[in-house]
Amino acid sequence: MEKQDTDPSNESSSLDMSDFLATLTSKSPDEVVISLQDKSQAIVIRVLESLNPAVAQDVLAKFPEDSLKAIMDAAADELRIQWERNGRFGENTVGRMMEPPRAVYSPDTTIEKATEDLRLLSKHAFITYLWVIDSEYRLTGVVVMREMLLTEDKTTRLDEIMIKNPFHLDPEMTLSSAMRETAIRHFPVYPVCDGMGKLIGLVRGQLLFEAQAFELSAQPGSMVGVEREERLGTPWLRSLKFRHPWLQVNLLTAFVAAAVVGVFADTLERIVLLAVFLPVLAGQSGNTGCQALAVALRGMTLGELKSGKEKILIMKEGLLGVCNGALVGITAGLGMLVYASMQGNASAVALAFIVFVAMTASCLISGIAGAVIPLVLKRLGADPATASSIFLTTATDVASMGIFLGLATLML
Repeated sequence: MEKQDTDPSNESSSLDMSDFLATLTSKSPDEVVISLQDKSQAIVIRVLESLNPAVAQDVLAKFPEDSLKAIMDAAADELRIQWERNGRFGENTVGRMMEPPRAVYSPDTTIEKATEDLRLLSKHAFITYLWVIDSEYRLTGVVVMREMLLTEDKTTRLDEIMIKNPFHLDPEMTLSSAMRETAIRHFPVYPVCDGMGKLIGLVRGQLLFEAQAFELSAQPGSMVGVEREERLGTPWLRSLKFRHPWLQVNLLTAFVAAAVVGVFADTLERIVLLAVFLPVLAGQSGNTGCQALAVALRGMTLGELKSGKEKILIMKEGLLGVCNGALVGITAGLGMLVYASMQGNASAVALAFIVFVAMTASCLISGIAGAVIPLVLKRLGADPATASSIFLTTATDVASMGIFLGLATLML
């Protein structure tokens, strides 16, 4: 198959590319593929080239095998090679976001020659820096445009004005790690080099930030069973397929909590006012667990939770659980004391003590569970953000209701 011209100007009358691209930004990769089904290869390639490279990889992975081969055959060699290279790296890595390296020159290239070349290159690409490589394609320096403009002698070689041994990113680096490395630099473009120091791609700072922001924004949805691919424009049937399985899992775990309450049915029938405080205990312990879970997931996402720090996280959340549980338990205990006294219950003081102990213990367990559950899921190879909240809810409900009703059964 012959390579097609990737400039879709001949279709500009029937398709406004800027408007079309704007509509695709709100779609999932599957939906983008559907939108491109009736478009020419030139339009498809133009769209893929315009997308965030990481998103382009997700879209390419959704094409049928024969369509993907046709796209690769039609794309320019530079794009095809870069897409194939990016596809070798995992999700949320720098390597998946690389653009083809442009404005690459040898050290002996003169400013005059580079300027002449840039006049043509800048018509097709946005050039920020010039990259200087040796004969092995290893990155040896970077040239800032300002230095080229301020140098009067245009026969000056690039290696005379370049910044030597420039900062670069590793393709295996996670987005969170890259964000930490680039936070104090604020360069518009970063070179990406392999283990041998060879220049294999470029990553734009803006796209790096956008990708990390998207990962963080997707986290709250993942915690309640909303997949990353679901957007506002996702058809309702597809959204149903995304969400419903998690609701079934949540229902099964809810049965576990209900079974615990069922075990103490006799106690609830004998002391009806216990039922009034069950939602209070479940709510407070649940909030405690969610706070610990949010901190743990944030630490994982930002790369702050290093290996060996897990015990520190668990101990901290356990301590916070005890302290918060005790403080809230005092207030809840007083509430039970007042309420039980108003009902004329002779065991008002004992009930208040039970509420205090149950609140403290359940918040302790919830805090520890909020820290441990995402760590365990990650160790098992599951996505911590996707399933943590479901298991956490079960743990907090079972702990709070079990401890509360168990103490009441033993003491009253």
